[in-house]
Amino acid sequence: MSVGVVGLGDMGSGLAKNLIANGFTTWGRDLLPHRNDAFTKMGGQLATSTAEVGQNAQAVFVMVMKGAEAHEVILGPQGLANTMAPGGIILLTSTVKPAEARAIGEGLEGRDLHLIDSPVSGGFPGAQAGTLTMMAAGTNAAMTQAAPVMEAVSANIHRVGTAPGEGQTVKACLQSLIGAQFSATFEAAALAAKAGVPGQVILDVFSTSSAGCGVVNNALEKIIDRQFEGTGSHINTMHKDLTISMALGEELGVPLHTAASAMQIFHAGRTRYPDGDNWTCTQVIEDIVGAELHRSHAKATR
Repeated sequence: MSVGVVGLGDMGSGLAKNLIANGFTTWGRDLLPHRNDAFTKMGGQLATSTAEVGQNAQAVFVMVMKGAEAHEVILGPQGLANTMAPGGIILLTSTVKPAEARAIGEGLEGRDLHLIDSPVSGGFPGAQAGTLTMMAAGTNAAMTQAAPVMEAVSANIHRVGTAPGEGQTVKACLQSLIGAQFSATFEAAALAAKAGVPGQVILDVFSTSSAGCGVVNNALEKIIDRQFEGTGSHINTMHKDLTISMALGEELGVPLHTAASAMQIFHAGRTRYPDGDNWTCTQVIEDIVGAELHRSHAKATR
């Protein structure tokens, strides 16, 4: 099976890397030249257009940033729906609004193509290591056919439904939780800094407590080592995901008090440090309290 990846950023590059490592001929396409160059160097087949990806692949992962971009990649004039051979599979691994996934599904009705709505979790490390968690909604036939390529990029494949939008709904619930975990970690780090506690002490205690988890531990590692850019977790992505969670809560009439607070913390971080990664939100709080959390010490800045 030849496989395609449209969108070769932090997440898509990881998909491509693991597909190639598992022996799949992998076609890829991105709008940024340096991403295309990196994809070629890892052994991928570079396509000049999305249409060329569709013409050469029996299964295509769509890993773009926004719902409108996914819609264009799949249903646009040169999109996958118009170029893939009958029986092909489109895996929507981007995180978009459930309604956007449903609209894509409706646009594919009457075409001999399968759509698996399967956003992922695990971030840059999971994408690069091939250990992502997939929240997959698709027919039995599509899931069976796509199993080899999904297993190449994921350690956990959860069947969460059969219809487009159901995978995105689960992802929106998950991101509301992860956003809250992030924001609580950022606040706790700033509190420790102001109190004069070394970052290593906080990491040691948190990571071995009942609050320790991958989200908290990774965030603390980045904070105490002052790694706020280039870690593969750009703040724009989580900010976008939280807007999706909040929109779903509004649509369903569900109050999301904690997620709303996280949304504001990420909004502040994105405004103040637009080039930063998720952990840069901590810097906004540190700026307010006048202290920074470093691995070996807490540093007063005023």
